Amino acid sequence: MSPLTRLFVAGLAGSSLIVVGCAKKDAAVTAPVARAKQPVEVVEIARRDLVESLSLVGSLAPNETAQIRAEVSGQVRAVLFDEGEAVPKGKVLVRVDDAELRAQAAQAEARFRLAELNLKRSENLTEAKSMSQAEADRTRSEYASAEAELQLLRVRLAKTEIKAPFDGIVGARTISPGDYITAATVITTLDDLGRLKVEFQVPERFAERVKQGSTFSLRAQTPTGEARTEGEVYFVASVIDRQTRSTQVKGYLGRNIAGLKPGMFANIDLVLQVRRGVLTVPEGAVLTTPKGTQLIAVRDKGSDKVAEMVPVALGLRERGLVEVTPLKPEGLAEKVPVVASGVGGLMIFPGTVLEPRPLRQEFRVGE
Repeated sequence: MSPLTRLFVAGLAGSSLIVVGCAKKDAAVTAPVARAKQPVEVVEIARRDLVESLSLVGSLAPNETAQIRAEVSGQVRAVLFDEGEAVPKGKVLVRVDDAELRAQAAQAEARFRLAELNLKRSENLTEAKSMSQAEADRTRSEYASAEAELQLLRVRLAKTEIKAPFDGIVGARTISPGDYITAATVITTLDDLGRLKVEFQVPERFAERVKQGSTFSLRAQTPTGEARTEGEVYFVASVIDRQTRSTQVKGYLGRNIAGLKPGMFANIDLVLQVRRGVLTVPEGAVLTTPKGTQLIAVRDKGSDKVAEMVPVALGLRERGLVEVTPLKPEGLAEKVPVVASGVGGLMIFPGTVLEPRPLRQEFRVGE
């Protein structure tokens, strides 16, 4: 074989090797590549009732409380109650010496009887035209004055008996028989514990959202443990306190619990708003992007599960849950699965193939 022939054959062999190598490379490029699925934890969107509440502190108070004082001055004749005793409305608690007032009342009654007789005589004489009209008018005036004087003394006599203004429990007494008391003397206190109420302050930015009938839950520590009960607001002050920038609110407890006493400290969760039947997801499912808040919905695409970014607006939050409102009519609905955990740390784009797994129990909220 001539040198020229050997060179030509070698060239053909090299060309065939290049063609075969290129063919193998193209085959490797065009061969289908199996796409890896992204494992994700998902949860279904659910409808729930969400409650917006405000945590506050307050103090328990009796239904009614009063300082018992005398309306007339005098010496105490008798103390008719025991300290700490439960007394009914109208029970006489203290009697003040009334001897002088009784004597004055007897005089007034005598003058009244005389004025009454004079009035009857004057009426007879007037009918007989034996008395002038001026004389008859003066007699009637004397009768009315005597009657008023007698009524006044009877009222003052009644005030020498100091009575309970309502059912309640009397406190410690500050007087004894023989003491001289005046209207400024506090004899004892009377508390109506038939039902308790709680008093607390609401910051001014929330004041307009608290109304009569607003509900709250209360927690307080008693000697036997924590006590819990519900209640309802019955009073909201119409002004804001300048010192605290808050408004006073009072509410009645739904029921009395043994161990709760007026003056005790209490934790209060005041309900500001209730949203019923709203779409909710765990807070960990919300993805915040420069375009706004989104959820990663899991959609069916053939035999695969793929990711779809759905823009949403957020609402109330409660116990790790958040209210979501889709910004597109076809965006989301109840029971649609969404990625529920670690959305900020996963490399997920629209169309990413997903491998859904149930959300682990330790991360579930609102259940």
